[in-house]
Amino acid sequence: MPVGYRRQGVIAVAFAMLSLVACAPPPPSEQVPLLAEFADAYPAESRAPDATRVFDLVAAPATLTLLDGRPLQVWAYNGQVPGPTFRVRVGERVRVTLSNRLPVETTVHWHGVRVPNPMDGAAGVTQQPVPPGGQFVYEFVPKDAGTFWFHPHIRSSEEVERGLFGVLVVEDRAPPPYTRDVVWVVDDWRLGPDGEIDPNFNTPHDLAHDGRWGNVVTVNGRTAEELVVRPGERLRLRLVNTANGRVFRLDWAGLDARIIAVDGMYARAPVDPTGFELSPGNRLDLDVRIPAAGPGRWVVTDHFTRNAFSVATIRAAGEPLASPEFPSPAAARVPAWREAAAIAPAKEYALDARRGGPFGIEWMLGDDGPHAHHADTLLPRGRFTKLRFTNRTYRLHPMHVHGMFFKVLARNGAPVDEPFWRDTALVHAQETMDVGMVPLDVGRWMLHCHVLEHQEAGMMTTVEVR
Repeated sequence: MPVGYRRQGVIAVAFAMLSLVACAPPPPSEQVPLLAEFADAYPAESRAPDATRVFDLVAAPATLTLLDGRPLQVWAYNGQVPGPTFRVRVGERVRVTLSNRLPVETTVHWHGVRVPNPMDGAAGVTQQPVPPGGQFVYEFVPKDAGTFWFHPHIRSSEEVERGLFGVLVVEDRAPPPYTRDVVWVVDDWRLGPDGEIDPNFNTPHDLAHDGRWGNVVTVNGRTAEELVVRPGERLRLRLVNTANGRVFRLDWAGLDARIIAVDGMYARAPVDPTGFELSPGNRLDLDVRIPAAGPGRWVVTDHFTRNAFSVATIRAAGEPLASPEFPSPAAARVPAWREAAAIAPAKEYALDARRGGPFGIEWMLGDDGPHAHHADTLLPRGRFTKLRFTNRTYRLHPMHVHGMFFKVLARNGAPVDEPFWRDTALVHAQETMDVGMVPLDVGRWMLHCHVLEHQEAGMMTTVEVR
C-alpha cells in the first residue's frame, strides 16, 4: 500500500475513533492497545472519487460452450461464465446497472467490498429482490484495493451454481509492475447423465453434508486451463473460489509463489501458500516468479480430498523476459492482537443442525433456530469486538461476515497470528474459532456460512454496526 494512502487511512481511522467520543463513553482500558494496533490497518472512509466507472450487468439464461467444449445451459452475467471481470482503481466511483432477465428474482452482493449498506445486495436485509424484468443500480466507491467477487444473495445455492458470478478487481492507485495480472476463478459443477447442470438443488444429501460438491472442476469455466507464460515473468495471480461447497488446498509444484493478499487485503508479509485452504468465498493473490532458465511446466493440483487431481497448468515457453524487481506489496499493517486472548467474546455462535424446516434439515447459528428467529448482534462502531464460532457438527462451515474484515485469533483455544485479514474463514469439524474485528461501516450486515446449501437452510444471521 502506498505510504500516502496508508497515512490517509491513519487520519481517517483516528478521526472516526475521536468522533465516537462525543457520543459514547471512551473504550474500556483493555481495548486501548487493541485499537492502537488497528489504527493504521485500513481506511474508515473512501477517497474522494476522481472518476466514475459505469458498467451494465445483465443476468439471463444462456447456452455457452464451457467445460470440455460442449454446449451447456447456464444462467450468465453478460452472456459469459464466469461473468465479467470489472477492473477499477481504488477511489473511483463504481456504478453498475443490473438488468434481471432471469425467470426468478435476484440481487448482486459485492463479496468482500465495504459498500454502503443499501448497496450490499442482501435480499430482505439491505434491499428488496429485483424481480424478473426489473433493474437496480448499485453505486459505491471501493475503500480497499484487492480481489473481490459478486454473486446473487437470494436463492444463492441455485443461482451461483447455474453460473451467476463475476470478479471485481480494485487496483492500487499505482499498481505494482507485474508482467501480467491474471484472474483464475476456481469452481466445480455437478452435471447429470445428459451433460447438463443437475437441476436437483438443496438435496437431503447436500444439506446434511458439506453442501453441493460437483463432479467437474474448472478454472475460468474450462476443465484443462493452461496459462502460457514466458520464462522470467512475474505474475500477480488472483484466485477466487466460487464453488457452493468445495474447498481447495492447492499444490504449486515447486513454483516460487507467495501469498500477498487474502480476501482482497494485503498481508503483513509474503506467506507460503502451502496448506492454505481456499474455502467457498475466499480469494488469494499470489506473487508468482517464473524461472528464467528456459521452458518449464507446472501442474497445479488439489490435495484437500484424499484423491489429488489436476486443477490447471502453467507452462513457460518462448524467449525469456527480465523479471521485474520491486518490493512485495505484502507490507500492510495487520495487528497481532495478543491482548485479545484475555477478552471474552461479545457473542458465541454455535454451529449446529436439527430436523425440520422446508428442506427437512435446519442449519443454525445457536439454539434459537434458523435465520428468521435470530435477533441482531449489536457491534459498536470503532470498537474491538471478539466473536466465537463453535462447531458442534462434523461438517465444514466457511463463515463469512459482510461489511467488515476480521482476523482469526484462536482455534480450539490456541492463539493464532495469521498475518492477514479475512472476510471468510473455514471452521472445521468440532472446532472453535475466535475472530476479532473493529467494524467501521454502519448498517445491518449478514453473517452466514458460505456453504450455500447451509446458508439456504438457515445458517445465517445479522449483525448491526452502530
